[in-house]
Amino acid sequence: MALVKTVIDTREAEVERDRWALDVAREMGIEIPTLCHHPALEPYGACRLCVVEVTRGKWTWLTTSCDLPIREGLEIRTDTENVMKARRMALELLWAQAPEAEVVQRMARAMGVRKPRFAAREGLGKCILCGLCVRVCAEVLGESAVSFSKRGASRVVTTPFADSSSECIGCGACIAVCPTGHIVAEYDEAALKLETWKTELELARCEKCGRAYLPRRMIERIERECGETCGEIRLCPKCRSGSTVEKWSDALRLADMAGRRGG
Repeated sequence: MALVKTVIDTREAEVERDRWALDVAREMGIEIPTLCHHPALEPYGACRLCVVEVTRGKWTWLTTSCDLPIREGLEIRTDTENVMKARRMALELLWAQAPEAEVVQRMARAMGVRKPRFAAREGLGKCILCGLCVRVCAEVLGESAVSFSKRGASRVVTTPFADSSSECIGCGACIAVCPTGHIVAEYDEAALKLETWKTELELARCEKCGRAYLPRRMIERIERECGETCGEIRLCPKCRSGSTVEKWSDALRLADMAGRRGG
């Protein structure tokens, strides 16, 4: 892979061409805020918080760093006044869009924004429409349990037909990547209830101890993927060794974590 020279906050670095600027900056110890970025997913640039100022030759512009490929000769600044103004504006818009999102309020106040100048949108709760839940479901799990619906100011993330999702397997990946805590779920003795998605999933019981632990749909999906290599999946985390099951996917580990919290 070809190496190129770039400058971030006056510090020169030689890195692989086309790496994302956000990742390079963080490796250099330069903190850039973001709410829609996750290392398991391709950059999306939805929240606009990772904006930086870029200069190449006689041209200077503002752009998001999560989807900015490093090229030879780029000079990147992460802390100019133009950058800070853009981030404050983005936080005002996110605050108005998701007035219940505490993480947005904390970030805004830390940057000197006391309250947004825009009217609060009703109905989204803590959702900032970052799309992480939609993308992890589609890109990592290969499912379509949730998706964007409608356009413009009416845009929301929801299940198909805003009803119980027949595609949801209860893996918990959407909960794990949500940056604001918008997605709410709880376990009882027999089911996983994803309140945000209006979906209830029956829990399977461990064949050894009888403890309810994972949604049946999740187990069925794992068995389709792994076949005989996942023979211990019918046992709860306490009863299985984990030597083969833990190799299946990140989604399984997320589901185990969710099960431990709920159980």
